[in-house]
Amino acid sequence: MKWIYLRHKTDEMSSKKILIIGASGQIGSELSLKLRDLYGNDNVIASDIKQGTAELMNSGPFEIADATDEAGITAIVEKYAITDVYLMAAMLSATAERIPMKAWDLNMESLFIILNLAKDKKIEKVFWPSSIAVFGPTTPKNNTPQTTIMEPSTVYGISKQTGERWCEYYFNQYGVDVRSLRYPGIISYKTLPGGGTTDYAIEIFHGALKDKKYTSFLKEDTALPMMFMDDAIKATVDIMEADAEDVRVRSSYNLSAMSFTPSELANEIKKHIPDFEIAYQPDFRQKIADSWPGSIDDSTAREDWNWSPSFDLKGLSEAMLEGLKKLTTVK
Repeated sequence: MKWIYLRHKTDEMSSKKILIIGASGQIGSELSLKLRDLYGNDNVIASDIKQGTAELMNSGPFEIADATDEAGITAIVEKYAITDVYLMAAMLSATAERIPMKAWDLNMESLFIILNLAKDKKIEKVFWPSSIAVFGPTTPKNNTPQTTIMEPSTVYGISKQTGERWCEYYFNQYGVDVRSLRYPGIISYKTLPGGGTTDYAIEIFHGALKDKKYTSFLKEDTALPMMFMDDAIKATVDIMEADAEDVRVRSSYNLSAMSFTPSELANEIKKHIPDFEIAYQPDFRQKIADSWPGSIDDSTAREDWNWSPSFDLKGLSEAMLEGLKKLTTVK
């Protein structure tokens, strides 16, 4: 797997002091470990409102912190002389629909705290994840372009679209070096689902190995953009290590690796577990999924900073099944 960061000098990388906010979450936990591997354990400070896995807690500095606590976050930034912040804390789509105002407060307040720290020159660089949830029912559903109609219909999507606009504003008005990706559904065997609409694509592997059956909360023909966690981490590191002049989009980049339906994923799993069975009982998450694109055009990211995924549906399925089997054996 080729990583852009390999081009950079070791001393440049070791001079970074990185803070990950939301480090105990699905993406944050794996991102934290990868960044510690790249930049050194002591140079990557993980933080969350709750403790993480034993591996995360034991591999480097960890601070308990509320992402909406401006004084607390500022104190951590000053304590460790932080240069780069990865703001991974967020309330995801399905959970946010149940408690919308709490989701709005978390998703927006945390972003303003970090953008203002960058504006005040207390940090140098910001990564903030957006999502395909910024798109809505009026967005072109197939091969959704980088710039298009964006009328999100979920609390999560509204907060992410708003955040994109503020990121671009802070870049244009204050020169804040903020970088962002519109993550598709992220699939990993190392962490449990985090309350997203695409989580069926993780749950299905657990069901297949444990019970040889799974009931999907989305219809069988619901196509959504998806990505294996390794590719999501790779893209995140790559955009942060890209030269500033190559990052031409300062709202957020489309990002994709593959698109598939629950039925297509089930058929791929059956190649490994022939007697696996899937049923369908769509719930409130179906309406959310119907408002999102079925496939994404990420050609701008490919052109600007050479983004390229490594996993397709076949590779993803093999990695998930092998990884979960190993975890089960270890336990």
